[in-house]
Amino acid sequence: MVEIDKKGLSDIKGGGISIWGGIGIAAGIIFLIGVIDGFVRPLPCN
Repeated sequence: MVEIDKKGLSDIKGGGISIWGGIGIAAGIIFLIGVIDGFVRPLPCN
């Protein structure tokens, strides 16, 4: 087992959401809102 020094600890990155992850989460939420809106307020086809 290797002991990590202070510099090694400061180099560790984790738990962040990338820009594409944020866009994907936003797109999923918008899609779900659209599906719920379609069930609650169905509009006739033109």
